[in-house]
Amino acid sequence: MITLRDYLRLLPKAELHCHFVSTLEPARLIALADQYGVALPTTDPDELFDYDDLADFLVAFRAATDVLRSPADLAQTAYDGVRAAVAAGNLLYREYGVNPQYFAQRGIGYTELLDPIRDGLRAAERDLGVGYRIVIAINRRESARAAVELVERMLEHPYPDVVALGQDDLTPKGTEDPGRFAEAYALAKRHGLKTTAHAGETETASAEDVRVALDVLGVDRIDHGYRVLDDPGLVARVREERVPFATTPVSTNVLSGWPLDPDHRIARMIRAGLNVSVSTDDGVFFRTDLGREYAEALHDFGIDAEGAKAIALAGIDGAFCDEDEKARLRADFTAGFLALDAALAP
Repeated sequence: MITLRDYLRLLPKAELHCHFVSTLEPARLIALADQYGVALPTTDPDELFDYDDLADFLVAFRAATDVLRSPADLAQTAYDGVRAAVAAGNLLYREYGVNPQYFAQRGIGYTELLDPIRDGLRAAERDLGVGYRIVIAINRRESARAAVELVERMLEHPYPDVVALGQDDLTPKGTEDPGRFAEAYALAKRHGLKTTAHAGETETASAEDVRVALDVLGVDRIDHGYRVLDDPGLVARVREERVPFATTPVSTNVLSGWPLDPDHRIARMIRAGLNVSVSTDDGVFFRTDLGREYAEALHDFGIDAEGAKAIALAGIDGAFCDEDEKARLRADFTAGFLALDAALAP
């Protein structure tokens, strides 16, 4: 028999909110920084991932992109990240946010970045059976025009597994301002790409940022979205429309100091009947993994086995893969649920 925590850790999982750079393991990050002469605040892995707030974290995140320089580095990081997630939390499917604008500043072009990442992910899919898709993310520090140019590059170099446009980081003023990129999103949607956006995440954000993402950008999914709770009318709307929210519990504890307890905003979103899935966001940077997000965060939210299964399935519902792949995932998840249900201690 197994405990509820073990059950939550072993549940089959789909992850919709994972930044590619954050799959780089700490020891490899430190080794690559030494190899390429990239300065880190410290080479002590116990201190490397300490931050004061989101802005402080983003400084570290941008620096980490500088150590991924060669095709071999990128492909190996992609492959190793899948292996680690399977071992830690029974990952079966994952969507990666990739930021070409970060890498362009270091002389790595769009296809130079995507080709080795895809090589690593396809090898992991072949060896481990873990499906994937890629979301190209706008860096909100850049201009609206640069975002349009990024979508144009996506359209010039189509890949079957690059299926969506997103946005992350913060504006130079430290705000979200998702509507600034309306032209880029309109272009992406005209060409059949799915869309998502970080919205309603930060201390200075509001429910209006979520509304703008929905009504101005027309997104298919919201990343984070915690401020939606500040507008009861919007809560009722997103519940009725089944808008997917890709939430990341541990990151909110690290960056915002929110306790992982039943009063947490994500726990309240779940109790309000919203369409919530759970991801790591930036697993390595927040010392988390999918197993921890379920076995610790969901457990401490007060989520039981049935609730956790619903959250796991929400990861399939909100995914940007095709319906055939979703059907296969649901079958695999259902089989996994039956085995775990039989082993769960009463």
